[in-house]
Amino acid sequence: MSHLGRIDYLDVPNPFAQRLGLVRAYLMSLDPACLLRAFRFEAGVFAPGEPVPSAAWHGGWESLESQLRGHFLGHWLSAAARICATAADGDPELRARAEAVVTRLSLLQRENGGEWVFSIPEKYLHRIAAGRPVWAPHYTVHKTLMGLLDAHRWLGSDTALDTVVSAARWFHRFTDGFDRTGLDDLLDHETGGMLEVWAQLYAVTADKAHLELVRRYDRPRLFEPLLAGADPLTNRHANTTVPEVLGAARAFEVTGEERWRRVVEAYWRCAVSERGHFATGGQTSEEVWTPPHAFAARLGPRTQEHCVVHNMIRLAHTLLRWSGDLTYADYIERNLYNGVLAQQHPRTGMPAYYLPLRPGSAKKWGTPTDSFWCCHGTMVQAHTLHTAHAWYTAEDGVTIGQYIPSALRHEHDGVTVELTQRPDTGIGTHIAAGGGAGAVHRPGRWAVDVEVRAERPVEFTLALRVPEWAARPVTLTVDGVPEPQPGPDTTGPGLLPVRRVWHRNTVRVELPARLRAEPLPDRPGTVAFLDGPVVLAGLCDEERELTGDAGRPETLLAADEEREPFRWSGSWRARGQRHGLRFVPLHEVTDERYAVYFPVRAPS
Repeated sequence: MSHLGRIDYLDVPNPFAQRLGLVRAYLMSLDPACLLRAFRFEAGVFAPGEPVPSAAWHGGWESLESQLRGHFLGHWLSAAARICATAADGDPELRARAEAVVTRLSLLQRENGGEWVFSIPEKYLHRIAAGRPVWAPHYTVHKTLMGLLDAHRWLGSDTALDTVVSAARWFHRFTDGFDRTGLDDLLDHETGGMLEVWAQLYAVTADKAHLELVRRYDRPRLFEPLLAGADPLTNRHANTTVPEVLGAARAFEVTGEERWRRVVEAYWRCAVSERGHFATGGQTSEEVWTPPHAFAARLGPRTQEHCVVHNMIRLAHTLLRWSGDLTYADYIERNLYNGVLAQQHPRTGMPAYYLPLRPGSAKKWGTPTDSFWCCHGTMVQAHTLHTAHAWYTAEDGVTIGQYIPSALRHEHDGVTVELTQRPDTGIGTHIAAGGGAGAVHRPGRWAVDVEVRAERPVEFTLALRVPEWAARPVTLTVDGVPEPQPGPDTTGPGLLPVRRVWHRNTVRVELPARLRAEPLPDRPGTVAFLDGPVVLAGLCDEERELTGDAGRPETLLAADEEREPFRWSGSWRARGQRHGLRFVPLHEVTDERYAVYFPVRAPS
């Protein structure tokens, strides 16, 4: 599966477009003079007439005292380029600002000798080569290269590409002096996405020198144990490794060499399939991978680093494109709601580095100009990618991967086709869960209307994902007429494919939602509650024990009768407990203290 065509948000209330709007406003609020300060400092450019910032210089990880200074500009540039490429009008205001930043970086590169274009000195890399500690110089320079390559990809900037090509000459010369052991020693210091950068550059230039950089930035000390079936991840810094495996994925796509693909698949097995995850979808605590299925001891204040969430979604997206396996789409959905959305403040747009899972915790939000954590950067990028997960195209048709209000315009067999999905996940209808006296009323289903408009009749397959959380039966109609579905696909995760001649049609799929109690893998008596894919947070400042049957979560929680329109999940209240307790979607929690996991005791 791939992406061919144009995807736009619909102008209807939905959290994905709203969160992107927060990111766009934040990008525009930052003064380019502040973003470029460390680059000017490194190039030694302080000429009269240089722009004076409209606000105070940036602090936190962007201050000149930080060894990661300048890392955020690459994230800024990647996010800005993606927003411009996907905006209906091209966003000329943001595009002009991004192009000006690219031009300025090119000029600073010339001032600094024609190759080095970065915000930190070359000596940082020489120091780690000599075994002297420096905080992740490869990570920092990768962000600039990534941003420039994205400016080339999404804005068509030849200046950005030329700047990367010139910088690549420095790295080719720098790594010339290392044998394999020396390279491995060098790359044991966090490399960020350098392998992915060189693979992407080779895809554009077909230059053998860039392919050689791909070879040199291979990570055999990580990849070979994975290929051998070992677990090199447990208690290892997680976000050091995910970008390296994303590099292996891109290397496979540009070289066709199967080893790279086997590395990616082995990594997923080790990181996800054989490890498990929290109910939110994350697998990390204190920035390291948890031991397989051993999560109870890791319910702390620093679980689920945002960078890992973002990069693992990217990896799942890649594997979904390669395989068509909808398990990856379920993983993406869970992490979108309970990671990407949950770790961005819904009003200020600021990120939370971690998502605390210790009962009674609160999220800690970054600030606009005094934090600039790594998760600041991945946050602005993550919210530009939502529509990329909504639609996938293939030779035989179109698959809806995520239910996000959006429209796809593409060509099929020479015919222009427009498809629009309008999910109604905040349906006001309530159904009885069990019936009879004391029946619990709860939101009944997600419903999605898909409009198909082709300039002339054309045959293709439209496939709609059935999420792993959907109850049964799932129903599907085309122009109000029930569409028969073969086999068990109507009752569980998978696809609902409809192949027909399309012209002007409306498809409606209804996915029964159910309240679920998902146990902590190594503490089955402690559960988290989910409404569809959405994790519910109980608003409390301490651990609360519930009394009831965890196998029948509808006996523990009752849906509020009042349900606001356009909310992806309703609010709930504890039922039959000693103390009242309100539950809301985790991604709506801002400064309240909350708990996600609750011990459940059977009634005496």
